[in-house]
Amino acid sequence: MVRSSGIILPISSLPSPYGIGTLGASAHEFVDFLAAAGQSWWQILPVGPTSFGDSPYQSPSTYAGNPYFIDLDLLVEDGLLEQDEVDALPWGPDPSRVDYRLIYENRLPLLRKATERGWKRDAAEVARFAEENDGWLPDYALFMAVKRHFGMVSWTEWPDDDIRLRKASSIERYRELLADDVRLFTYMQFLFFKQWNALRDYAHECGVRILGDLPIYVALDSADVWASPQWFQLDKDNVPTGVAGVPPDYFSADGQLWGNPLYDYQAMARDGYGWWIKRIGGVSRLYDAIRIDHFRGFESYWAVPYGDTTAKRGRWVKGPGMDLVGLLSKTYPDLFFIAEDLGYPTPEVSKLLADSGFPGMKVLEFAFDSRDESNYLPHTYVPHCVCYTGTHDNPPLEGWHREADPADVRMAESYLGITDEEGFVWGFVRGGMSSVAELFVAQMQDYLELGSEARTNVPGILGGNWQWRLVPGQTSPELAEHIATMTRMYGRSARR
Repeated sequence: MVRSSGIILPISSLPSPYGIGTLGASAHEFVDFLAAAGQSWWQILPVGPTSFGDSPYQSPSTYAGNPYFIDLDLLVEDGLLEQDEVDALPWGPDPSRVDYRLIYENRLPLLRKATERGWKRDAAEVARFAEENDGWLPDYALFMAVKRHFGMVSWTEWPDDDIRLRKASSIERYRELLADDVRLFTYMQFLFFKQWNALRDYAHECGVRILGDLPIYVALDSADVWASPQWFQLDKDNVPTGVAGVPPDYFSADGQLWGNPLYDYQAMARDGYGWWIKRIGGVSRLYDAIRIDHFRGFESYWAVPYGDTTAKRGRWVKGPGMDLVGLLSKTYPDLFFIAEDLGYPTPEVSKLLADSGFPGMKVLEFAFDSRDESNYLPHTYVPHCVCYTGTHDNPPLEGWHREADPADVRMAESYLGITDEEGFVWGFVRGGMSSVAELFVAQMQDYLELGSEARTNVPGILGGNWQWRLVPGQTSPELAEHIATMTRMYGRSARR
């Protein structure tokens, strides 16, 4: 990778008048801001539909786009909606926060109107789109239609066992019974990808590439598991036998119980890992590079018995390692992979990372532990790595400044040579920007010098996450030039 830098900003965090960020004007304007700031990369979070808890990491599809991100102004321009229909609905009182309840209640009825007006008009384009995506779209559209039919409960709780277990006759019966909703969920994907492709093309024209995030696991309540149970560790009734998590550690005596179904890697290997090749092919249509979340799970994964309430009784099970990782990099040589290898990797995980050729991650907020030497300190970096100020799971730098152990803050100030004139946040950014890491990435909140009130996510907390948004005017030309000056100084500029 060429020495470069980028900014993390979820699509949901863009400003818009309709309650949540979208793929419309504000997204294109943010690309302009990135280009003016000399940035080569826009890192986003997963763009799939969200469900209970609003987390983009628990989506009902690894392929689908989030209908919330479909821009309503573009639909008005396209004649699919009337402006007064859009303006008549409440989208939340605070433009700096997403009100997911209002979005959930109001967005779908509008998109149904758009579907009713556009389905026949766009029939030829939709048919081409459906043909290009026939490996996942029919299953996803039917899954969501049936899920709505049964009150949005998990597919594992659907009262009709025939459709829950995908009996062929039942699939056809529900596809006919729920034809209106199947069309709705098909057309929404058509709209999403039409807008997404326009945004991605514009970003490329401006010299900006998209860095996406790929959770290693998929959600249990997803079309992915319902449609392809043979690739997961499920029993004869399609109930998981084990689920994902991480073991107890210094921070959590119970470990973390994620609840995602585990892959049946033996079955996948016999099939040549076709499911994974198809999955990466899907995300390659969205992104120019992907960060693989929980990369260590390819070496060994923590398997917890299904039904346990903590992760304590889990055990390490050997993963596919380079058999899968090497196949993916060979199959997609033009896709840039980043391995999320945070924590304390075992020698086996370190070897897998080295063998893969993927760069690992260095997080500056983890570097300054006054009690122990850290391998996240910039002087320990090798060039083939990605340096982050923090990820979406960390507080913005100003939040860390206020909340960290004072001894750690003093260590950071001393190590980085931060002065009052420069300011803590900009001195911290300089530390990463000037490092040998090939890619440097900061959160947008860092450049705005915002505190933890602007944090994207607090892991382990349900509710209140994924809500922070930019407000109009925050991404000013003056800020872009300030970022660009530092970016040029340290040889990362897209315009050098």
